[in-house]
Amino acid sequence: MSVPINELITRFQKELDATTKKGHPEPTAMTLSTVSEAGAPTSRVVLLKAFDHRGFVFYTNLTSRKSKEISLNPQVCINFMWHNISKQIRIEGRAQQVSNEEADAYFATRAKQSQIGAWASKQSSEIEGKMDFEKRIAKYTLKFAASKVPRPEFWSGFRIVPTKFEFWQKRDFRLHERHVFTPTDEQNWQEVCLYP
Repeated sequence: MSVPINELITRFQKELDATTKKGHPEPTAMTLSTVSEAGAPTSRVVLLKAFDHRGFVFYTNLTSRKSKEISLNPQVCINFMWHNISKQIRIEGRAQQVSNEEADAYFATRAKQSQIGAWASKQSSEIEGKMDFEKRIAKYTLKFAASKVPRPEFWSGFRIVPTKFEFWQKRDFRLHERHVFTPTDEQNWQEVCLYP
């Protein structure tokens, strides 16, 4: 069975709406897995900030471990686990940096303290002294006290362009449903079902 990419995005939106409506505390939280230069996988939870037929977007410091690993190997995986609706969605794909215009537009929507935090944090680097982070926050709070906070050049987003979707539905006795979609061309995706 072949389905268009827009149908998969609509299905994702439907499940996201369902888990949100049922009170999931952080429905856009997703586990992002990357691979180091040595081939070792690492995972962390990030927040989905946008999605459409082009892919799934999150934002981060470009000097962070995840960003460095993506620069070496852009093949990544994201996973949404929504226990309150007994569903899981796993998406494999290739991470691409978003445009400066997109990053600027999103950064402008953040709270000012979060914007200052982006400037102050040397994400994934070791903190030398106990008060170093607080001092950096104070430094940038003072610097931008009377002005808008511009987006740092070292802060942007990545769009994960999907190459595989898996929609997982929990069933009793571990008889779960697994529906996997892979592209046959730019618009259409082939569905197969897997044993649980």
